[in-house]
Amino acid sequence: MRLRYLSGLGALIAAALLTGCDSQPETAKLTNNKVDAAAKAKADRAAKVKRAAAVKANELGQIPVLMFHRIVPKPQTTDDRSPQQFRADLERLVKEGYVPVSAAELVTGKIDIPAGKHPVVLTFDDSSPSQLTLNAMGVPQKDTAVAILKEVAAAHPGWKPKATFYVTRDMFGKTVREEQAQALLWLKDNGFELGNHTRDHFNLRGRSQKEVEEQIGSIGKEIEALSYVKPVTIALPYGNQPSKKNWALRGKAYKHAGAFLAGYTPAPAPFSKAFDPAGIPRIKVMEKKGDCAQFCSEAWLDWLKKNPDMRYTSDGDPRTVAYPKFKAPSLRKAFATWSLPY
Repeated sequence: MRLRYLSGLGALIAAALLTGCDSQPETAKLTNNKVDAAAKAKADRAAKVKRAAAVKANELGQIPVLMFHRIVPKPQTTDDRSPQQFRADLERLVKEGYVPVSAAELVTGKIDIPAGKHPVVLTFDDSSPSQLTLNAMGVPQKDTAVAILKEVAAAHPGWKPKATFYVTRDMFGKTVREEQAQALLWLKDNGFELGNHTRDHFNLRGRSQKEVEEQIGSIGKEIEALSYVKPVTIALPYGNQPSKKNWALRGKAYKHAGAFLAGYTPAPAPFSKAFDPAGIPRIKVMEKKGDCAQFCSEAWLDWLKKNPDMRYTSDGDPRTVAYPKFKAPSLRKAFATWSLPY
């Protein structure tokens, strides 16, 4: 019996030794795994670079931030657009490959659009009834800005009706608190952004810090109370910054990631060294007439079309910042780990 037991034990030991000879040490396995992971990462990066180059991605390029006010049948000022004009504005953007992103997505760098497309930010100042009026069924009335946005989006699958509405105490013409809440909540629930435009639309230039904070903070609190949303961005009335521009970004009752000016030029990409979150330019929407021959939407969109290397073009991956290698000096250091030059 003892011999039989030893014989069985010997067989087990021999089997264990043979198995050990055939298997890799754990350190070798770890090394191989690291090599495989590195090779996969290298291949993935090479594929991303190839895709970026194929669409001529330039995520350090310029982004048009369009500034709208009222959408009315008979425009009374150069800030107004008729429903027909507004629809044509949107159709041009669709045709030329622009995809709307919110102001918050711009300033935080969360630009997630298809490869080869260009971001555009649609902003609406003053919370006018012509931008949003809901009927008794809670549906936007015909020819309001929101209704037209939704109609154009429905006609072009994949094009989202996304925009940022900068709110003052006017609250889309509503004075009853419940109706104000209904308007803001409708925008929030339908994917639109709510921004701060100060309570009374006062020019902030030359005002004290206390006045600036009161104008910005009071409406910010009201927006949050009605919609449960803290505005991420602010549009400065008349495009004028306060004596210290950071007062618009930080106050006792608010914290904004970006402040937008009035009409002038396309905005730098958020990944670019030229980007200043306290002073982001916007473009007035108008044809090439008078002062707008050079500095309004038709002129700038024409320029970007003729100079595609200056325009932001997406690589389709929100986790990377793709651009031609020669533009590397323009990249902000904060986004170095996102960098994908080709």
